[in-house]
Amino acid sequence: MAADPDRAHAFYGDLFGWGFRPTRQGHGRYTIAYTEGGVPTVGIAASSPSGGMTLPVTWTTYFAADSADEVARRAQERGGTVAVGPLEFGSGRVAWAADPAGAVFGIWEGDLTSAWWGERRPGAPVWLELRTRDAFDAALFYGQVFGWDAQQRERVDVRFEHDRVVLHIDGKAVAGLRGGALEAAPDPNVRPRWHIYFQVADVDAVAARTLELGGGVISPPADSPYGRIAALRDTEGGLFSVAALPRG
Repeated sequence: MAADPDRAHAFYGDLFGWGFRPTRQGHGRYTIAYTEGGVPTVGIAASSPSGGMTLPVTWTTYFAADSADEVARRAQERGGTVAVGPLEFGSGRVAWAADPAGAVFGIWEGDLTSAWWGERRPGAPVWLELRTRDAFDAALFYGQVFGWDAQQRERVDVRFEHDRVVLHIDGKAVAGLRGGALEAAPDPNVRPRWHIYFQVADVDAVAARTLELGGGVISPPADSPYGRIAALRDTEGGLFSVAALPRG
């Protein structure tokens, strides 16, 4: 969600080399970003759609669901909150929810245009990380809501490694759940939330370019168990991270 989509296009287009195409998805202005080669990777929408409600500038993590209604029901039964939907959204159905700790996430029922799990492309999402108060409680919530159990055992594996609960899909680590976040923290980077990481070749160069473009560096480049990472802020205050994760 961007307050000024044109400004977001200019910033992220320069930083990641994205191209953009408008689409009829949703009820307001909505654009799909494409990595090199024309592969769809993320969507950017205006934070003040036609309904008059202003939404925060933020990146939202969406989880695929066979039935948005069923997943929303399970989330509510397990202490989560469904703020909007499920409702018709373009070619699918969508809902926006929060887990018991307050971390916001989306539920998407419909076609999946970006299968980024199988390869690590420059400029594409490569890692998701939930900062929350209790990683094990969060793993139970999301596991029960999205079925990370016996019914998906051939594709999905959840294990504890590097001080976090890690979700593996098709043998690839794609998301981590870490404890220690505080709901009342004044810094939004410390509150429970999902963080999105984009793949880049050179984290240090991207952090430097972010500053040149008018953004900010929240956490400077540093090595992690999964590769070199940095936490950044775009020109409208939207938080995102970058990572140079090895292929494979």
